[in-house]
Amino acid sequence: MDNDGRGFGPRPEGGAAPLGRGPEDPLPYEGVWRFTAPAVDASVPQARHAVRDLLLRQGVPVSDDLAQGLLLIVSELVTNAVKHAAVLSPTIAVELAVGAEWLRVSVEDSHPYRPTALETDHGRTGGRGLLLVREITREAGGVCEVDHTASGGKVIWATLPLKPARFL
Repeated sequence: MDNDGRGFGPRPEGGAAPLGRGPEDPLPYEGVWRFTAPAVDASVPQARHAVRDLLLRQGVPVSDDLAQGLLLIVSELVTNAVKHAAVLSPTIAVELAVGAEWLRVSVEDSHPYRPTALETDHGRTGGRGLLLVREITREAGGVCEVDHTASGGKVIWATLPLKPARFL
């Protein structure tokens, strides 16, 4: 995976800095990291490992349960991009943004199709990845959305609180 760099990007609503700290005084683990990878099966574990290693390296205060949920989200979103978007998107991007009290993971591809979460169909062996992502996000007290990009593709993102109610 290629690391396209780090910077301080936009923060979700409610992600303001605590009193006494301004945006010029970020916590050591705050930042935005973006990785690009080819839309191939091998990128799924590579993305998951890159996000896990980044959380550890930056010292992000994330519980084990939340980290496991986040890594499952990464796996599902990258798998979906590889399986469904590779024909129009030979490269995907994975971004992890971390604020003082939240983190957001997103996967972007160039395919214009905007997926929807499917309802559980016990007769099917697949097709529930986005539903799983939405449930993990909801249980953690977060938000998950699909947005169009300016280039005509899409980005699927999930924002999770670092101190979620269900995972403490």
